[in-house]
Amino acid sequence: MGKFILKRLGQMVLVLIAVSVLIFAMVRITPSDPVASMTNGKNVSEETKQELRAHYNLDKSYPEQYAIWITGVFQGEFGESFTYKQDVDFLIGERIGTTLTLVLMSGLLAILIAIPVGVISAVKMNTWLDKLLSTLTLIFVASPVFLTALVLMLVFALELKWFPAIYQGNSIKEMILPAIALAMNMVALTSRITRTTMIEQLNSDYIRTATAKGLPRSRVIVTYALKNALIPIITVTSVQIGTMLVGAVLVESVFAMGGLGDLLISGIKSADYPVVQGVTLLMVTIFLVINLLVDILYAVLDPRIRMK
Repeated sequence: MGKFILKRLGQMVLVLIAVSVLIFAMVRITPSDPVASMTNGKNVSEETKQELRAHYNLDKSYPEQYAIWITGVFQGEFGESFTYKQDVDFLIGERIGTTLTLVLMSGLLAILIAIPVGVISAVKMNTWLDKLLSTLTLIFVASPVFLTALVLMLVFALELKWFPAIYQGNSIKEMILPAIALAMNMVALTSRITRTTMIEQLNSDYIRTATAKGLPRSRVIVTYALKNALIPIITVTSVQIGTMLVGAVLVESVFAMGGLGDLLISGIKSADYPVVQGVTLLMVTIFLVINLLVDILYAVLDPRIRMK
């Protein structure tokens, strides 16, 4: 198991290095001028502009800029924000709690809903209940996260006034609508995968044998069928939790949550290179860590995977 984990860690480091180069390059491809953003388009002297470029190392070549940035990253420093005039790691630290709380709440909510829905659809295959659940999941699969967030806000916050429309960090109630909005797409995809894999397992010979032996139906479904269907379910769930970080950017914007999503959007608008680089690299790192944990879980569930 130790060699397996070390191998995956090595792969993760290589991916992070490659992604860091890609992020650095893509940020600088944009036509925005960070110095113009810093001066708010005001007429300032060329000397002042040069001082700003020198202060933020923008006067150096791209390889030198990358070397400075990535060296700082390895030391836990993401640079200084052009807009906020503060360290990016400090800005991230202020906002990451909101984003992680949103993602964790949404992920837990999605799992608690999706797996039972998928199992019920498989057990009640081709019945009216299965068709109803399949239709609902199809709607949520096709619905963009920001649209789901807007509909929930209009109905439950502005019309019914059951929940606050704006997140202010005062109570858990303010997090419910954003969490539901972010979770629904994952609920739809995970429940559909659960249904498909459960149907495959329920039609297997070992399930027929277990049923013929007189085992309770609930035990056959949960202990045998669901257990063997877990690996594809875990795969989809892990990917969805990772993509929730992207969806969180949109949900945070709709509900004005002030998390990493708002920070990233602000950084993009103002050509704040350190902010965009730092937040994006952090999101990729979290996604890779989630995948690493899933790989380890695979190895626990199926020891044969450790040999690959």
